[in-house]
Amino acid sequence: MTPVPDITLNDGAQIPQLGFGVYKVAPDETAAAVRSALQVGYRHLDTAAMYHNEEGVGRGIREAGVDRGDVFVTSKLDNGFHEPDSARRAFDDTLAAIGSDYVDLYLIHWPLPTRYGGDFVSTWRTLEEFAADGRARSIGVSNFQIPHLQRLAAETDTVPAVNQVEAHPYFTNAAVRDYCTRHGIVFQAWSPLARGTVLDDPVVGRIAEAADKSPAQVVLRWHLQRGDVVFPKSVTPDRIAQNFAVFDFELGDHDVAALDGLDRGPAGRVGSNPDTFDVISR
Repeated sequence: MTPVPDITLNDGAQIPQLGFGVYKVAPDETAAAVRSALQVGYRHLDTAAMYHNEEGVGRGIREAGVDRGDVFVTSKLDNGFHEPDSARRAFDDTLAAIGSDYVDLYLIHWPLPTRYGGDFVSTWRTLEEFAADGRARSIGVSNFQIPHLQRLAAETDTVPAVNQVEAHPYFTNAAVRDYCTRHGIVFQAWSPLARGTVLDDPVVGRIAEAADKSPAQVVLRWHLQRGDVVFPKSVTPDRIAQNFAVFDFELGDHDVAALDGLDRGPAGRVGSNPDTFDVISR
């Protein structure tokens, strides 16, 4: 089995750099996809309450026969539950759905600066409670911009272990990444393949052909060499395995620079802007 490098979080925990994501995986397909991923060798699973498939993640782990302690599981707080008492109930529901008495990493899914009077600080303090009682081994944030991170630094005692944000060659999110690097926050990339749009780029195709790899493998390798934590998603066993096969080659400096050069800044986003995103689903 291919060893996946671990990255040390600022609280001392270890997170596998390559994981398996289940965003938009249907609840009734999740357990099978997770089983496939674990059979290939993934030991890092990324889910969220808003994905409505936490239960499938837990079931997939059990059905795969992999010890829970050998799998790093991340989940995230639903946007409709930012107020402290609601967050506590939502976290209990997440643990019950996964079928575990802890998660390895729990994130605020979105900062929602236009909701809740702009108060995500009290939400973060509630996550600090989960970390203190051990039910969340690590805590972090997702989609936080620099001002959001600066506010947490000014008003709370815990630096997020990770910040999970959109990042890919078309939108490298360089400023946020630089802030995270300077403050000991691990940078996680969601939508690492730009929802597939970057795979048809001729620069990616040229590098993939020269390396005798798929465009997806090239882009995932680019993330890994940057030091990002990344978790591609698929429900196809062959694609799940292919996305894991990214440790037997390296990109040269010239290729890395060429992929860096695809950055389009904010125009390259394929997802929502965290400064304005305010969707709440109950």
